[in-house]
Amino acid sequence: MAMAKLLCILLLALLGISMVATQVMAKEAQYHLQSGQNGQGSLKSYQCPSQCSRRCSQTQYHKPCMFYCQKCCAKCLCVPPGYYGNKAVCPCYNNWKTKSGGPKCP
Repeated sequence: MAMAKLLCILLLALLGISMVATQVMAKEAQYHLQSGQNGQGSLKSYQCPSQCSRRCSQTQYHKPCMFYCQKCCAKCLCVPPGYYGNKAVCPCYNNWKTKSGGPKCP
């Protein structure tokens, strides 16, 4: 009986810890989204190579990705967060199209 009580207390403690950790991670993610680090015009031109390197790090087409990303960053002074998508954060980056109407910026 004592062992069952101990096991129950241990499980409740683990559940509580996981709930607190989830809340902390959610608040941290919300802070990063609201901090405006990625908005249009938030970068300086010298920051473009490092931000594009991050953006293009997981693609198999690294050279073209870097070329177009740096071109877009120089114009928009913005690189979206993450490796793919999230272009709504940078409207200029998102709306710049090729002659055929496809996205110019990776």
